[in-house]
Amino acid sequence: MIKILKALLTIAILGAALFFAYRKYQAYIDNPWTRDGQVRTQVIQVAPRVTGMVTKIPIVDNQKVKKGDLLFEIDPSQYQIRVDQAKAKLQRTLEGAKGTRIEFERVKSIYAKDKGAVSQKDMVRNETNYFKSLANIDASREALNTAKLNLSYTKVYAEVDGYVSNINFQIGSQASANKPILALVDENAFWVFGFFREDAIPEVKVGDEAVVTLLAYPDKPLRGRVESIAWGIAHSDGNPGNNLLPSVKPVFQWIRLAQRIPVRIKLDKLPEGVSLRFGLTASVMVMKSK
Repeated sequence: MIKILKALLTIAILGAALFFAYRKYQAYIDNPWTRDGQVRTQVIQVAPRVTGMVTKIPIVDNQKVKKGDLLFEIDPSQYQIRVDQAKAKLQRTLEGAKGTRIEFERVKSIYAKDKGAVSQKDMVRNETNYFKSLANIDASREALNTAKLNLSYTKVYAEVDGYVSNINFQIGSQASANKPILALVDENAFWVFGFFREDAIPEVKVGDEAVVTLLAYPDKPLRGRVESIAWGIAHSDGNPGNNLLPSVKPVFQWIRLAQRIPVRIKLDKLPEGVSLRFGLTASVMVMKSK
C-alpha cells in the first residue's frame, strides 16, 4: 500500500512538473519574447552655468544623492565682485535719476505757469532725460539680477534623486560653462527596452502586460506594460562614401536577418531586494491581448 502511495505521489509530482513545463513552453510559443533587453533611465549630464575653479566637492563617485543636495561649488569671488559692482552702479543710477527728475519737475512746473518762460525744446529735452534715467534704472536692476543669478550658479545642486557617476575632476579643476563634468542617474525614471524581431512587432500592442527577467535577478521577475513601440531605427547602409556616393555594405543573399525594433516597457513596483542599474541585461516577454 505504501509503495502504491509513493508511486502515485511520484507520478503526481512528475505530472505537475510536466504541466508547468508545458505551460512555460506554451507561453514562450504563444507570446512575443526576446533575450535582447536592457534597463534604461534618464541620465542628466550635469554642467555648470558659469566658468571658474572648483573649490568644493562634497560627494564621491557613485554616491546616492537627493534632489537639492550640493554636488560641487565654483569659486564665487569674481561673481561676488560683479554683484557688488552692479549694486554700486544701480545706486549711482538712482542718485542721478533723482536730479533728472527734480529738474524735469521744475521745468514742467514753470511751463505750466507760463508757457513762454520755457522753450518747447528744453521741455522735450528734460522729459527725454527723465525717461532715459528711468530706463537706466531698469537696466541697472536687470544687470544686478543677472550678477546675483550668476553668483547663485557657482553652487550646483542635484535636480533629481539619483546616483552621481563619472566624477573625473577635483578641487582646483577649471570648470567651463555649459560643459558637462559629471552624470546624474535618475533613480525614479527606470524603464526597460526590449528589442524585438520585426516579425514579432505586429503581435505587440501598447498597453499589453509584460514580464521582465533580469540577468542579475533571475528569480525575481518584474511586471510592467508596453508603453510605446519605436517607429524607426537607424540604417547602416546608404551613408555617403567616396565621391559622395552611397556606401552599401554587401550582404549574404541566403541570410535575411530580422531587424530589432525597440519596445519600451514601463515597470510596475519593483520586488523587494531589486536594485536597477542603467544597462542591466533583461529578457522581455509580452503577454498578448486576448
